Amino acid sequence: MMAHVAEIWRHPIKSHGREPLLHVTLRADECLPYDRHWAVAHEATKLEHSNRWVPCSNFSRGAKAPSLMALEASFDAASNTVTLTHPSQPGVTFNPDRAEDHARFIEWVIPLCPANRAAPVRIVKADRGMTDTDFPSVSLINLASHAAVEKQLGQELSPLRWRGNLFLTGFDAWEEKDWVGKTVRVGEVEIEVREEITRCLATAANPRTGQRDADTLGALNQGWDHQEFGVYGYVTKPGRVHVDSPVEVIA
Repeated sequence: MMAHVAEIWRHPIKSHGREPLLHVTLRADECLPYDRHWAVAHEATKLEHSNRWVPCSNFSRGAKAPSLMALEASFDAASNTVTLTHPSQPGVTFNPDRAEDHARFIEWVIPLCPANRAAPVRIVKADRGMTDTDFPSVSLINLASHAAVEKQLGQELSPLRWRGNLFLTGFDAWEEKDWVGKTVRVGEVEIEVREEITRCLATAANPRTGQRDADTLGALNQGWDHQEFGVYGYVTKPGRVHVDSPVEVIA
C-alpha cells in the first residue's frame, strides 16, 4: 500500500484547540500556515518581546492544564477570528490581534486552567509560529506507531493526543525514527526531518474530555525504552499537500 496523508491539522493558538484541513499550501522555511500563530502567555512568563520565538514554558499548555486538550478551533482568515469550543462551556469567537478582545478571551479560558498553575494573562504573536522547536517546524505522525501505542496500553486512543500537523498512513510502526537527517516528499512538498519529538504529559489527556486517562509516557518508556513519538521537519521545497497526497522517503 502506498503511504499517504490521512489527516491534516493545524493549531491556530498554541495548545488551545485544533482544526482539520483538507489541503494546505506549505512554504519553504515556514510552519503550516497559521499553525501556532498565536500563543497564550501566563503570569510567570519570561517573555519580553512578543514578536520573537520563545520556549513553550512561557505559555499555557496542555502539559500543565489538561482541560485545554479538549478545545476545538476554527480560524476564519477573512475576519481574522478564532472560534474555540469546549465540552464544558459555551464557545467563544474573538480576534487574537485586537487588544479589546483579549480580556474577554482570558475570562473565558481561565476556568479551563488549574487554580494552582500560573494563570493566562495575554495573547502574543511571534514573527513565525510558536512551535515547540527553535525552527519553524511541521510535525509528522505515523499512524502505525500510534496503533502500536494503543496495543501497548490495551486501549483505544485518539491520534489527536499527539497534536501533529500531518498524520501519515502506510508505513511500518516506528519507521519514522529512521527519517532523521532524511527528506520526506509529501505531495509537492519536500520536508527535511530534523529531530524526533520528545513527548510530555499533555498526551495523557483525552482530546474529547480534557481528562488524563492514559499513561502514554509510561507506554512509550515501558514498551520501547524511549519517550519519542513523531518527528519534526523543516520545509525545504514548497507546494501543496492534501488529504491522500502520496508520501515517500527520498533521501
